Amino acid sequence: MGFIHKSNLKAPLISQSPPPPTKMDPTATADDTSKSYWRFRKQDFFPEPTFENFSTYLSSLSATPHRVKDRLLGRSSDSNELLRSKKQSENEMKKCLTWWDLIWLGFGSVVGSGIFTITGQETHDHAGPAIVLAYALSGLSALLSVFCYTEFAVEIPIAGGSFSFLRIELGDFIAFIAAGNILLEGLVGAAGLGRSWSSYLASLIKSDPDFLRYKVNSFAEGFNLLDPLAVVVLIVVNGFAMTGTKRTSMLNWISSVFSAAVIVFVIIVGFVHGKEENLHPFFPYGAGGVFKAAAIVFWSYTGFDMVANMAEEVKKPSRDIPIGLVGSMSLITVVYCLMALALAMMVKYTQVDVNAAYSVVFEHIGMKWAKYLVSIVALKGMTTSMLVGSMGQARYTTQIARSHMIPPWFALVHPKTGTPIYATLLITSGSCILAFFSSLDVLSSVLSFSTLFIFMLMAVALLVRRYYVKDVTPKGDVTKFIVSLIFIFGSSLGITILWKLQETRWTGYAISGILWFLGTSGMALTSKHRIPKVWGVPLVPWLPSLSIAMNIFLIGSLGGVAIQRFLYCSAIMLVYYLLAGVHATYDVAHMAEEERKLEEGKENFDEGTS
Repeated sequence: MGFIHKSNLKAPLISQSPPPPTKMDPTATADDTSKSYWRFRKQDFFPEPTFENFSTYLSSLSATPHRVKDRLLGRSSDSNELLRSKKQSENEMKKCLTWWDLIWLGFGSVVGSGIFTITGQETHDHAGPAIVLAYALSGLSALLSVFCYTEFAVEIPIAGGSFSFLRIELGDFIAFIAAGNILLEGLVGAAGLGRSWSSYLASLIKSDPDFLRYKVNSFAEGFNLLDPLAVVVLIVVNGFAMTGTKRTSMLNWISSVFSAAVIVFVIIVGFVHGKEENLHPFFPYGAGGVFKAAAIVFWSYTGFDMVANMAEEVKKPSRDIPIGLVGSMSLITVVYCLMALALAMMVKYTQVDVNAAYSVVFEHIGMKWAKYLVSIVALKGMTTSMLVGSMGQARYTTQIARSHMIPPWFALVHPKTGTPIYATLLITSGSCILAFFSSLDVLSSVLSFSTLFIFMLMAVALLVRRYYVKDVTPKGDVTKFIVSLIFIFGSSLGITILWKLQETRWTGYAISGILWFLGTSGMALTSKHRIPKVWGVPLVPWLPSLSIAMNIFLIGSLGGVAIQRFLYCSAIMLVYYLLAGVHATYDVAHMAEEERKLEEGKENFDEGTS
């Protein structure tokens, strides 16, 4: 039916050779353990029976419909992600991070140059002094997503974060589409940071952002400004990330302490030199302006999901992850609101410089030297964002490789550094190629639809985890849950569409709000079938439901280009999935099932003979 050959089903995943060595495998022989980390055999890239030879591959392709049906809703399990899949890495990642490291990794990843650039633009163009409320709204949306990530990361402390969580609750296919898009955006984001770093330094030297680039007239516009400095920065930062997690974390928090000190200085100066009359009128563009600004400044909060990807290396997940993730995001929200308020108090919103708000306002109050502090912090922010992003994306890639959706060679962890060097090299290579050729205009057109999409899916996955347990949840409860979820999605889309159509009458919003309330209430009255063991999101289903609504609303603010990009990229990923991904994961899933049955049979035999 969907099998390649009957003989292949019982063949080892790595054919014609013994399984790879693993420190987690007590049966590894002396010869196994001496195998080099630096190896490039076919079995390391394509160990599945499907890819044994061309004949088995063609046979597998003919069974594609059956395999897609099998894997479409095929779900992983907590134990599979925590135990079985980790063996693909052969060596353990080192558990060396504490809540202190996570707080500063969150700070280093999230607090980049955005707060210094976007704040002025949105204060001037959309929100006025109410920019502080825009940051508060965006911070609330980000915090709701952090809650969802935290509950999963505490119970399933594994590298890869959302990929593993979605794979467990929503199935292989949805996890693959989400993972592919977030990996693409990780590459684009790193390349964009590299180009921004180069532009910022060039502007400080000569007030020309392209000063350090080389123009090639024969290349197409948008790809003709070559940026070797961006490549060098990415190689240095990612290279350091490969040397060890604890060393990288120490560098991050030491540099982030300096940034925090400068930010405190900015806030204090802002309140000392601020004038209350600059806060009037507080809502010059109305509530609409605040929501528009909130959708844009939300990107200043992204990056915490990279920290969640570090869960496998946390010493005490039940204690450190809630403190680290929730604590860092709460702190960052307060800091952003205070910085926005300080700017609004120092200068009238109509006079805010949209390009370099803080630098210009310091000159305005006679502190020209302070703009250099701001520039240093901005460069540092971009550097640590690249650093933490490299760590997070590499671990995300590692977990995808452990599932065999991409070659498991990328899942290998180096025995000395305890880091996934191959996965990091993959991320580094891709981002360097993009950074070398692509202009910021081209990169910025690839908007972060996937980030919000995954945040929304994480909220859905948490609701599924609480309300649906296979073979346990009654059909009646399943029906109630699905109907309630449809109401939540439908009402959230309704509000978003009304807002995009610039509907001013309140009737439609009221009806959509009532439907959202009814859907969430219906789910609240449905029995839960799983309770968190250690730490759980409070007020379920209300907070996850609110997270779904806010993320859909923010997705709607991105525009058609972002949606088109998501659909195009997903279509390309679907082709890869049909040609390779689905076959590799099908083989692995059914090999695991065969092994489980053999183990159960052996246990039953032992019990019968004892």
